[in-house]
Order: sequence, then C-alpha cells, then structure tokens
Amino acid sequence: MLHAASTPTPSPSPTDLGPLPPPDPSQWWDWFVGVPLRIAITILVSVLVLVLLRWLIHRTIDRIARGYQSESVTGGLLKVDPVVAERRAQRARTLGTVLRSTASIVVGTIAVLLVLGDLGVDLAPFIASAGVVGVALGFGAQSLVKDFLSGTFMLLEDQYGVGDTVDFGVVRGTVEEVALRVTKVRDSAGTLWYLRNGDIARVGNQTQEWANAVVPVVVAPDTDLEAARAAVQRAVDAVQGDPVLGGAFLEPPTLRVGDAITADGVELSVSVRTRAAMQWDVQRALRLAARDELHDAEVTLVSA
Repeated sequence: MLHAASTPTPSPSPTDLGPLPPPDPSQWWDWFVGVPLRIAITILVSVLVLVLLRWLIHRTIDRIARGYQSESVTGGLLKVDPVVAERRAQRARTLGTVLRSTASIVVGTIAVLLVLGDLGVDLAPFIASAGVVGVALGFGAQSLVKDFLSGTFMLLEDQYGVGDTVDFGVVRGTVEEVALRVTKVRDSAGTLWYLRNGDIARVGNQTQEWANAVVPVVVAPDTDLEAARAAVQRAVDAVQGDPVLGGAFLEPPTLRVGDAITADGVELSVSVRTRAAMQWDVQRALRLAARDELHDAEVTLVSA
C-alpha cells in the first residue's frame, strides 16, 4: 500500500505572526548617547581647542610684532627703531604661521584618531601605515625637512632679519625676506639670491646690535707724528660733533699711532664702536674729515 508523500509544513510568515512590535525608544536613545554623541563631542571639543590655540597664537604673535623697544626713551615716550621693529614683525609673522599650522595638524590628527576609535576601527594598521609613509617621506624629502628645521632654528635664534647686511660666505648682501625654506638676499650689484636655509653653513651679520668703524690713515715716514695725530683727532672730534653721525657713537673713539710702520709710511688708526648699520657712514665721514685736516696741517697723506 502506497503512502502519500509527506509535504513539509510551511513556516509562518511575518504577516501570519501579526504586526512587528514597535522599536523600543530606549534603544534608540542608548544608541544616540553612545557613538554619535561621543563623536559629536570629540569634534566640538577639537574645534574649540583649535580656535582657542589659534587665538592665543595670534594674540601672542601680534603682541610681539607690536612690541615696544626700550633702547631709546625720550620724554617718557618710547621710540621704536624701524629696523628692529621690522625684524621683530618678520620673525613674528613667520613663527605665527608655523605655530598655527602645527596646532591645526596636531589637533586634527588627534580628533581623527579619536573618531576612528569611537567607530571601532582598528588603529594599529593606520598607525603602522603612517609610520611607513613618514619614513618614506623623510627619506624622499630630506633636503626639504632640513631647510624647514634650519629656518625654524634660525628664526628662534634671531641670527638675521630683514634689512640686515649679512655675509653667507657664497654671497654678501641685504636680507629682503626670511622664510622657513629660503632666504632672499640682494647683493651690491642688485642680484636677488635665493638661499636654501639648509645649505647655509655660516652667517656673518654685520648689522646686529653694534659694529666697529675702523679707519686706517697712513702718512709719510718723515711726517711729524704729533701734528698728524692732532689733525686726525680734530677730524674725529668734528665727526663726533655731527648732529646725525654723533648719535651713532656708542663709545669714545680710540686713536692709535704706529699700528704699522713700513718704508711707505706710518699708520694711524681710528676705531669707534657704533650703532648697527652705521659703521659705513661713520667710516666715510672720518676718511673725508681726516683728509681735509691733514691737508690743512700740510701732512703728506699716503693712503686713507
């Protein structure tokens, strides 16, 4: 006797079981106060911290750029040296740019890592990849990194600034712009040189703080040295009494006789400490004044 094939019993459909229960509002609330809220708080705090840091940097840099110079005080009012003020402003602007960029990178990186952590992303591969990429970039851009690091330390140490007359060994001229990667220098011929900060091995700043104006005067060997000394001293007194150049003298001038004695003549040397960048004007004035005084004293001038 054949038996009828048994058919599987169909499973009840969702409609057969009736309508689905409504979602529990507490589950939605628990989800919202979990990951999304933590991400929103992380982003909000990061933005607030970044805005605060950039505001503090801007305020500090602006105060430095507008800083008073206490070197010369007249009538209770501070006078700002234009050269020094420009140096400070240039340094402040460059350092402010570096600090703002650094703050943005650091805060942004930390915020991204915190958000990825809240999303449950494994950060270990990202950190390892970032390390590999950083090493590759470090090897590929060594010269660029060297330029930026050298520029940063140069600015922090205030080795030179805009308006300084600087000798870099390969070129000598006036600094026109200072940046983190390159320094622009204009030489006496008018050529604008671009020097990479990482390639600068030495710096000779001739216009920082103070300078020495040295003027050698050579007279004939048979000259009355006392008369020559008196004539040069009158020239020094005339320049020191000048209303403009006299203010550049920081110390009393020194006059020496006999620094060098040769068959060609006897050397008299004038040395005076002057304000920065004023030594060349003082030297020119001393040479011209010494020539005139020696001529009036009928002293034979060999060279000056």
